[in-house]
Amino acid sequence: MNPSSKIYVAGHRGLLGSALVRRLRAGGYSNLVVRTRSELDLTEQLAVREFFVKERPEHVFLAAAKVGGILANSTYPADFISQNLLIQTNVIHQAYLAGVKHLLFLGSSCIYPKHAPQPIKEEYLLTGPLELTNRPYALAKISGIEMCWSYNRQYGTRFLAAMPTNLFGPGDRYDLHNSHVIPALIRKMHEAKVAGADRVVIWGTGTPRREFLYSDDAAEACVFLMNLADDKLVPLVANGQLPPVVNIGCGEDMTVRELSELIADVVGFSKKLVFDRLIPDGTPRKLLDTRHLTALGWKPCTSLREGLEKTYQDYLRHGALAPDSHSVATIAV
Repeated sequence: MNPSSKIYVAGHRGLLGSALVRRLRAGGYSNLVVRTRSELDLTEQLAVREFFVKERPEHVFLAAAKVGGILANSTYPADFISQNLLIQTNVIHQAYLAGVKHLLFLGSSCIYPKHAPQPIKEEYLLTGPLELTNRPYALAKISGIEMCWSYNRQYGTRFLAAMPTNLFGPGDRYDLHNSHVIPALIRKMHEAKVAGADRVVIWGTGTPRREFLYSDDAAEACVFLMNLADDKLVPLVANGQLPPVVNIGCGEDMTVRELSELIADVVGFSKKLVFDRLIPDGTPRKLLDTRHLTALGWKPCTSLREGLEKTYQDYLRHGALAPDSHSVATIAV
């Protein structure tokens, strides 16, 4: 990419999409194309086709998706598979028809088998059963990877898929029912502190291990991948034996209990943390093997605590709500 390239960021209001826009603008990329959902519904094939015919972007970051935590995935499985399949099918196909030079498809570490060896290498994809609670979402994302790989093989496109670990950062959704673990815990801890509660109850045993990456670091990695020289990019997108997948993470994980204690410290909640062992834990561990990305020349620069402090300040500015009597109870991880 160069500073004048026309770059389309799909999902620019989401956690990673907004970080991508910040990173691109800071890097001097001035020709960004963005659309809100009311302006362009990516599930509508005709609308997506008309957009690509009119705009003709050179590069596409496909960060648009329906996302959520365990509760949301369990409650709305049909929405998670149908909407994500429609979004990525429309964008990937129209990108090919419009002659897009590069496309980066963003997925998630949940695409890997529930009991994959740790840390998880890219080649572990489709080697075992998925976690049941997010299987519809994971299958949709796996289909997107397969589309990128298939279009590369049949049409010579340069579509790459990046699989970030669990992301957090400014602009996250602090919804107690549909958000991911860090923003939900931040809100829980804050509301408990303000309400003077003596405890916060957290779903599960606290023993599952998770890896977390600050969203601005993930955006930096995505831009890095889109700027790979041909001698590094071509082996990724033109490999007939392996799908074009690159993991994005920090290479370190921690237990949910350790994470909860760290967030409590950042927020300033000093009372009791109670773990509800009757609630399923989900996948026992998800740590990505990021040696491939490291070998290409990238590594993150934001520590977990620094990222959490920045995210909490974002919550105080934009997400903090008055606590209510129903909120200081449980949180899905």
